[in-house]
Amino acid sequence: MPKTLTKKLARDSITFDDFCFLVKEGQKADLIDGVIYMASPDNTDAYRLNKWLLGVLDDFTIELDLGEMFGFRIAFRLDDTNSPEPDIAFLKKARLALVKRGFIDGFPDAAFEIVSPESIERDYKKKRRQYEKHGVGEYWIIDEMEETVTLLRLNRKGKYEEVRAKDGIYHSEVIEGFWLDPTWLWQTPKPKRSVVLKQLLDSVE
Repeated sequence: MPKTLTKKLARDSITFDDFCFLVKEGQKADLIDGVIYMASPDNTDAYRLNKWLLGVLDDFTIELDLGEMFGFRIAFRLDDTNSPEPDIAFLKKARLALVKRGFIDGFPDAAFEIVSPESIERDYKKKRRQYEKHGVGEYWIIDEMEETVTLLRLNRKGKYEEVRAKDGIYHSEVIEGFWLDPTWLWQTPKPKRSVVLKQLLDSVE
């Protein structure tokens, strides 16, 4: 079960201001429905996967000038009682004015979560609900333990639909031109980022 941090207040929920006060710099946590969930230390496999995927996405979005990627420990303020810190998040170039010194005042355009044993319910249920509610266009759930990728995309009714891989490849519509071969994620060692970037860029028309 995830660890939670709560505070006795006159109101029922912890607010974003409380969250910023209680969670110190360098700690990873999520504020969901007025409750703070503290993350356990990363295992090395998940850390390496996160680092590699963030690097690939960062290289790609910089090369095409699409926007900015953010790693974990960056809070996105969705509302006064919800402020997740996605493992990886993308913000389109046109929305970069939302970036403040200590947080991002709005939702990411795409969010990626690397599932850990203590975050299963949070990633598959709680964050899915909040990301859908607040308009996160794509939600990628990377399950390192099960070696699966789940790509959720908002439909016209504002509800998530699971996007199936085409010929084993997942294609993003939010990060224009980006696609992911999930076999890259489970390789040891992982393919060189420069090789993957070339494949991605060569496929962009």
